[in-house]
Amino acid sequence: MADTQQVDARAERKVSRLAHRITAFAKAHGGAEGQVAHIGERGARIVLVGEDGGWGDLVAPSTEIARQAVEKAGITVHESFDGEFAAKVRTGAYEWKRMAGIQVGG
Repeated sequence: MADTQQVDARAERKVSRLAHRITAFAKAHGGAEGQVAHIGERGARIVLVGEDGGWGDLVAPSTEIARQAVEKAGITVHESFDGEFAAKVRTGAYEWKRMAGIQVGG
């Protein structure tokens, strides 16, 4: 039983840390929306898009922890990264250069 409580406490601390980082991102970008995507054995990726078009991501050890963190942070969560949500992302010169380099084999 002690092992289960220890795992639960660890998971709750991780949820709290992620929620804090999500909240900080939202404050820095005038609000935020997100999307949680399973990324295999590594867990889940939380993609964040700010109201100003800034974006970032976090990795959680599981989809459940990621979902709990976005819920605790109180942001809107989308099922997929497309449509109006994806259109909010603003990219800079670095991203365009990287995308072009990948397309031409760079």
